[in-house]
Amino acid sequence: MLRTLSLWLHSAVTGSYVSGTYSIVFVNCPNEQIARDIARASLDKKLAASVNILPKASSLYFWNGEIEEATEILLLIKTKTSRVHVLSSYIRLVHPFEIPEVFSLPMDQGDVHYFKWLEEGMEED
Repeated sequence: MLRTLSLWLHSAVTGSYVSGTYSIVFVNCPNEQIARDIARASLDKKLAASVNILPKASSLYFWNGEIEEATEILLLIKTKTSRVHVLSSYIRLVHPFEIPEVFSLPMDQGDVHYFKWLEEGMEED
């Protein structure tokens, strides 16, 4: 929490972006309707500022000792790094997979105006 506050203050004072303030969360979904439901709810709950839905990702993976193959929908969820844990917990609650694929990568560099837009998109009303 203290780190998040200090990053926010640094960004506000300098007008620059501090690496790692935002993250992209990757989530595979079994179909487009579930992907859209998770995307919309994440936005409604202000857990994300933007979500891309990428159709028809081919997935191969081990499950119960066997190689499985499936077509899934990939979500790219842009959020504050400080909210990744809450977002991941929410996804586990609503996702139909026994073990949903949910992981994040911090955003290292990018356009300062885009990061400001992300911040504004996640502000509480």
